Amino acid sequence: MKNFIYILLLGLFLYSCGSTKNRKLGDSQINEDTVRIANDSLEYEIIIIEPGFNLFINSVAKPEGYYSQQYLENKNQLLVSEYNQRVRQPQIYNPDLYLQEINYDPSIDYGYEVNYLLYNYFVYFSRHYNQRFSVPTRI
Repeated sequence: MKNFIYILLLGLFLYSCGSTKNRKLGDSQINEDTVRIANDSLEYEIIIIEPGFNLFINSVAKPEGYYSQQYLENKNQLLVSEYNQRVRQPQIYNPDLYLQEINYDPSIDYGYEVNYLLYNYFVYFSRHYNQRFSVPTRI
């Protein structure tokens, strides 16, 4: 009888530990970490799916309007170029981090919001994954 109680307690313990492992995220939780920016007239779309990015934008990043659009465009042009070079070199840089190239054309005016979010994504990316770019990403 004593062994039965120990086995029952052990089974309950294992069950309680495993019950949170297969937790399904609802759509609202997934959407909280997805940032989508689209402009149909320019035919571009940016989708950032990164856990913690929304929290970073809302709590750590400088507020919109802090940087000028020209400053953000200059930074983004250099950062995108370096990021894309890393994508093309999977033997040197982690291909799990650098998944695909970013199509950023400096001759297109993407507007303030896109440049602001793209720059802050690079800041988040460099902090979260401990990656250093030749262009400083400070906030």
